[in-house]
Amino acid sequence: MSAMNDSLDETRSLGEKAAIFRGARDSGNVVGSAFIPLRSPLQPPNAAVSALFKGNGKSREVDDTQMGPVQNPFPELLPSAVSLVSECLLPWTKNSATQVIKVYSEDNTSRAVEVPSDITARDICQLFILKNHCIDDHSWTLFEQIPHLSIERTIEDHESVMEVQSGWGMDSHCCLYFRKNYAKYEFFKKPLDFFPEHMVSISSETNGIMNHSQLIQTFLSSSSCPEIHGFLHAKEHGRKSWKKFYFVLRRSGLYFSNKGTSKEPRHLQFIAEFSDSDVYTLLSAKKVYGAPTDYGFCVKASKSNSARDLKLLCADDEQTRACWVTAMRLFKYGMQLYQNFVQPYQKQKSSPMRSISENSLVAMDFSGHKSRVIENPSEALSVAVEEGLSWRRKSCHRLSSHGSPSTSQSSMSCIAIHVAQPWFHSKLSRDEAQKLITQQGLIDGVFLVRDSQSNPRTFVLSLCHTQKIKHFQIVPVEENGELSYSLDDGHTRFTDLLQLVEFYQLNRGVLPCKLKHHCARITL
Repeated sequence: MSAMNDSLDETRSLGEKAAIFRGARDSGNVVGSAFIPLRSPLQPPNAAVSALFKGNGKSREVDDTQMGPVQNPFPELLPSAVSLVSECLLPWTKNSATQVIKVYSEDNTSRAVEVPSDITARDICQLFILKNHCIDDHSWTLFEQIPHLSIERTIEDHESVMEVQSGWGMDSHCCLYFRKNYAKYEFFKKPLDFFPEHMVSISSETNGIMNHSQLIQTFLSSSSCPEIHGFLHAKEHGRKSWKKFYFVLRRSGLYFSNKGTSKEPRHLQFIAEFSDSDVYTLLSAKKVYGAPTDYGFCVKASKSNSARDLKLLCADDEQTRACWVTAMRLFKYGMQLYQNFVQPYQKQKSSPMRSISENSLVAMDFSGHKSRVIENPSEALSVAVEEGLSWRRKSCHRLSSHGSPSTSQSSMSCIAIHVAQPWFHSKLSRDEAQKLITQQGLIDGVFLVRDSQSNPRTFVLSLCHTQKIKHFQIVPVEENGELSYSLDDGHTRFTDLLQLVEFYQLNRGVLPCKLKHHCARITL
C-alpha cells in the first residue's frame, strides 16, 4: 500500500514538472517537436480519466487532459510514442478505481493488496500465485467464508470480488481465503463420481434415465431438463429438530415433496431458486446447527447474512452432498462454468510458458568414452531414476560428513530430505489432516504425509479415495545397520520418504489409488 502511494506521489511530482515544461514551451523557450505524453501508471492510455492522488491525509483530483507533455531529450533514441511511465505495472490496470482487500491462507496468515474494482476471483488467484511463486495447476481457488454463520463457498473464477464483498454486512467479519481445491472442476472430468445414477434423471415429463456419457452436456444445454432427486434432512424454521424429506432439484429451483416421493405439482413445495442465491457448505454442521451428520450445506440469498434466512440441508454422505452442491452450481452458472474450466488450458496452448520445444530436449549418456543419445524411452527413464538416486546418496554422504560418521547418522540425514517437500506436514493431527484434505478437494489421489502421533518414529500417509480419507502407517525397517521405510511390512523398502512418494505416484502398489495431488499450505 505504501509502495503504491510512493509511486503515485512520484508521478505527481513528475506531473508538476510537466506543467513547468508546458509553460516554458508555450512561452517559446523550448525548441523541438518530439514530446512524450506523461500519464499516471494507474490510468489507461489516451483516456481523460481523473486520477486520485493521496498525500497529507487529503485527496485531490488531477485531470489528465490538463497535464502537458514532457520534452523528449533524446528523440533519436526514444520515439515520441513511448511513455516515460510504464503502462504495464499491473496486468489489469485499466481503470483508476482501486480498493484494498485482505486475503487469508489456511494457516490464517493474511495479506492486504490494492486491486482494481472490477477484478475477478481468477485474477486474485493469479496475483497470489505470482507473489508466492506457486505452481499454477489450475486448482488454486478463492473462497468466501462467513464465520458467524460457519459457512463457506467457492467463488467462481469469473465472479467479481467486489460484488461478493458488497453483500457482506458491516459487522459480519467475512473473509476471503486462498487455497487449493482439486474438486472445483473435477465433475467435468469424472461425472460418474459426482452424479450417482439413482439420483439423476430427465424431466418428470419423459421419465427417462440419463445417459451418463452425455450428462454434463445435458446440464449445460438450456433446452434440456435434467433433474436431481433424493432424500435430504432439512431443518424446520423456528425448531431445533431436523426432518427428512424427498427433494427435487430442477432449473426452476429446489422443491420438496409433502407426500412421500411424489413429484406431482400439487405435492411439491418451493424452497429456493438460484438467480440471486448461492450454495454454501456448513463448516460444523453437527456442532453449530445440530445436524444429524457433518455433510451439511445451505442456500443463502446474496444480500442476506442472517441465520434465519438460511435454507439448511444435510446429506447422509459426502457423495450425496457433492451431487446436490455441484448440480446447484451447474444450474446457476451453466456454460460459464465450462468456460472457466477450459480457459486456462486454452491459454497454455496459445502462449506456452517455455520457449524451447520439449521435442528438442534429448537424454544423453556420458558414462562411456563417447557420449550418445538415448533414444529408448524406457532406458531414458531408468537412467533418470538412477541419476536421482545417485544424487540422493551423494547428498546423504555430504550431510553425514559434517557430523558423526555412524550409519544411523547418515540414514537420518538422508531421511531429512522430506522436510522440505510441499506434501509433508510435520505436526499435523489425524483430524487436522482430514480437514485439510477435505478443504482441498475429496477426489481420488489427494494426499499428504505427516508425523505419527501415536509412534514418534513412524510417519502416516493420509490419502483420499472414493471421497473417503484413509490413513496408512509408514513403518521404519532397520536391517544390517541401514534404516528404510515401508508401507507393506517391509516387502517394498525405500531409503527415504521422497523415494516412497515418488514410487507410489507411479505405482498403486498396496494403496487403493496412485498419489496424484498433494495438499500444500502456503504463508501469504
